[in-house]
Amino acid sequence: MGIELAYAMGTQPGGSGGQGSQIWSFLPIIFIFVIFYFLLIRPQQKHKKEHQNLLSNLREGDNVLTSGGIYGRVTGIKDDKITVEISDKVRVKVNRGHIAGVIKQDVLKSN
Repeated sequence: MGIELAYAMGTQPGGSGGQGSQIWSFLPIIFIFVIFYFLLIRPQQKHKKEHQNLLSNLREGDNVLTSGGIYGRVTGIKDDKITVEISDKVRVKVNRGHIAGVIKQDVLKSN
């Protein structure tokens, strides 16, 4: 008789009444993921896309800033290698991915 009582206590009345509560328990996790997507993932993807667009539109003569903080002018582009002139007759080769941005001509003249 004790075993039958344990089985009776383990079952819930109404069959699958707990299904609604399971959905409500996952709702905060889904909400956190949506916030995480809009605050972190989406802006990062947008920034990466803008940077890729900048690198694909890079031309000779553009003034650039490298990720190492070096200002220079692009004198040659070959695949992933970009030749940057940082001073008169001083040229360095930089990987395309290490170009942080294209800058205005005025910035180089003021220094």
